[in-house]
Amino acid sequence: MRKIAFVLIAAGLGSPVLANDFEPAMQAFLDGEIRNWAQSGEIVSAILTQNMVNDGLDAAAIGALDAAWQAEIGAAASPTIDPVLQNAAADFLRTRVEASGGRITEVFIMDRHGLNVAASAMTSDMWQGDEAKFTETFALGPDAVHFSDVELDESTQRYQAQISVTIVDPDSGDAIGAMTVGVDAEALL
Repeated sequence: MRKIAFVLIAAGLGSPVLANDFEPAMQAFLDGEIRNWAQSGEIVSAILTQNMVNDGLDAAAIGALDAAWQAEIGAAASPTIDPVLQNAAADFLRTRVEASGGRITEVFIMDRHGLNVAASAMTSDMWQGDEAKFTETFALGPDAVHFSDVELDESTQRYQAQISVTIVDPDSGDAIGAMTVGVDAEALL
């Protein structure tokens, strides 16, 4: 039944498949493929550093960063986007995507404000702070996980589900940010 529903979505003939239809498969993918690197030093260090840099940001500054990001998509110069795509953590995330053999479509990490810290590829916006991938992970604490519905992703142009988790400071145990992993829907079947 799941494969039929996915085929209908891919053909544009159905509605999104709800997360609970795929929850067991997403949980298995999280436990078997993501958890072993989700708290890596590269990820934790990048988030902690950006949290210090962005300590005093207010809503207006966050909105300005998000607007700048969106204006730079496809532009010749991208001073807001480049630091997120060109750093050691982004390189680490791209390595994870490549190692997945096509099962992972994208990975990005966010700071405590919901701003992108590093991404394996371009995202459609910089601020994730108003989306479930952030509000249902970071805001809920260290053990929070969010599974999205299967949908056509704007940035990857593939049907995917997103698995989002809170990232924790290993020294304090406090939530410091979040990570979202896009998983190709066919990998969940």
